[in-house]
Amino acid sequence: MGRNTRKRRTPLATKAIAASAALALGGGGLIWANFYASAHESNNQSWGGNQTKAATAQVATISCPDVGQKLTNVPAQARTEVAGELANLDRQITDAYQRLATTRDAQARDASFVQNSILQPLKDRRQAILDRIKLEITRVGGTAPADLNTLATCTGSPANQTNAGGQTGTGDQQNNTGGQQQTGGQQQTGGQQQGGQQQGGQQQGGGQQQGGQAGNGPVAADFVDITKVQPNVPAKPARNGNASTGTFTTRCGVNANKNHNTDNVIVAPGVANGAHHLHDYVGNQKVNAFSSNQTFLQGGTSCQNRNDLSSYYWPVVRVQDGTQDFDQNKDGGGKEGNVGKILTPVRAQIKYVGSPTSKVVAMPQFLRIITGDAKTTTNGLANANAHWSCTGFENKVQLTTQYPICPQGSQVVRTFAFQSCWDGQNIDSANHRTHVAFADANGNCQNGFKAIPQLTMRLVYNITPPTIQNGQVKNAYAVDGFPEQLHKPATDHDDFISVTTGGLANKIANCINTGQRCA
Repeated sequence: MGRNTRKRRTPLATKAIAASAALALGGGGLIWANFYASAHESNNQSWGGNQTKAATAQVATISCPDVGQKLTNVPAQARTEVAGELANLDRQITDAYQRLATTRDAQARDASFVQNSILQPLKDRRQAILDRIKLEITRVGGTAPADLNTLATCTGSPANQTNAGGQTGTGDQQNNTGGQQQTGGQQQTGGQQQGGQQQGGQQQGGGQQQGGQAGNGPVAADFVDITKVQPNVPAKPARNGNASTGTFTTRCGVNANKNHNTDNVIVAPGVANGAHHLHDYVGNQKVNAFSSNQTFLQGGTSCQNRNDLSSYYWPVVRVQDGTQDFDQNKDGGGKEGNVGKILTPVRAQIKYVGSPTSKVVAMPQFLRIITGDAKTTTNGLANANAHWSCTGFENKVQLTTQYPICPQGSQVVRTFAFQSCWDGQNIDSANHRTHVAFADANGNCQNGFKAIPQLTMRLVYNITPPTIQNGQVKNAYAVDGFPEQLHKPATDHDDFISVTTGGLANKIANCINTGQRCA
C-alpha cells in the first residue's frame, strides 16, 4: 500500500470552531456536553429525525453506522480511494462529536439544537461521501451495496443507551473468540452507578456527569472489583492427535523508546491521524500512515530476532489523574478527548500458538489482522475481543465490558487472542475482517479456511487502583479511542502486520507443528 497522494477533502465542520469553544478540564481536552430538554416532551431512546426528548434524556455520544464494516466486496483498484473516504467519515464524526461536547449552552437553550445543528448537517456530509464511495466502486466495475444510502443517518444516544454493554442480568457475555465467555457482573454503561445513588447519569441539579478527565469517560460503571466477579473462563477445546502444540515467543520490548503515532496504516493508509487515538508500536520501527510493504522491509525492528519485522501496535492506556502528556493539545490526544498520563507496559509478551485440531500453515508475508473493534460503543459487541484482568486472576476472570480494579499487589493485564484461521488467498480484505476468522468453539477452522499460528499478546501495567466515591471514579485509567466511543473497555483492540525475513514465518509454523517451545 503506497502513499495516497490524493488531496483529502476537508469536512465542512472545522476543528477550529470546536477548539475555540473547548474548555480545559483537569489536563486539557474536551469538556462534556449536557442536554436539557423541557419536562413535557416524550422519552425516546435515540435522537434523530423529528423525535422529541425527555427531560432526563441527554445526548452522551453520536452513533453512526460503521460504513467500513458493510463494504465487504470493494475491488482492489478502488480500496485506496475508498479507505480515504472512510477516513473522512471518521473525521466528520469526530468533528460532530466535538461540536456536541462544546455547545452545551446552546443545547440547554434550544431543544432542537442537536438535531438541527449537529445531526442533520452530519447526515448531509455523510451522504456526499457515500455517493463518492459508490462512484469509486462502480468506476472500476464493482457493485456498491444497495443499502449504502441508509448508512448516512446518525443518532444522538444518551449515556445509558450506548450499544456496548447494557444490563446483562447474569453478567455473562459471549464474545467472538470461539465460545469464550466474558463477564463483568452487571454491566451498567453510564446508567445506574455503584451504590444505586444515580440513575441514567443524572446528578443533583439535573446535569449529566460523564466522568473522566476530559469529560468523555470512563464512568464508575465501567469499573468492577475483580475480587467480586465470579470465575468465567471456560475450559480450552480438547486437543486431538493432529494438534499443533508448540509455541514461538518473540521478544520485542514494551515501547520504552516511545514510538507512537495516531495513524492506522491498515484502515486508513495515506491519512494522517486516521486512528484519532495514540498507538504504541513494537516490532517494526517505520510504521505510519504512509508506510508501504517496501517501507516495512526497511524499517528495522525492536525485536531481538532481527528477522521479525512484523508490526505489533495497540492503543495506549492512560491514567486520568489530572496530569498532562506531550499530546494534550494535539490531534488524537487532548484535542480529541484522549488525556492523562500515558502508561508504558512493564511487560509485553508476544507468543504464537497452535491449533487444538490441526497443523498450521505459515503466515503469508504482509498479512494484516485487526482483532477487536474500536467502535463497540456504537457498533455493539459483535466484534469485541477485549480481555481485561489482573495478575493472579487471569485463569479465572476475563472482562470485556468493564475495567478491573485489582487488589493490592496485583497488576492490570490486557490480553489479545487474534483470529487463527486464514482464507488461504488474501493478506487483507475490504473491511479488514473477512480474510481471517476465529476458530469455532471446538477449535476448528470453517468454510475452507486454514489454521495459521495464532498471535497472542499479553500486556501488564502497574496501575494504582481507581477508587469510586459517591458514584464517581477517581484516578481512572482507560484505553485511548475515538472520542465518541467514551473510553469504554470493550473498545480495546490490537493490530498486526506480518513481516518476516530469513524464512522466519516457516520456522514459526514448524516450531508449532513439531511441539517445540521456541523463542
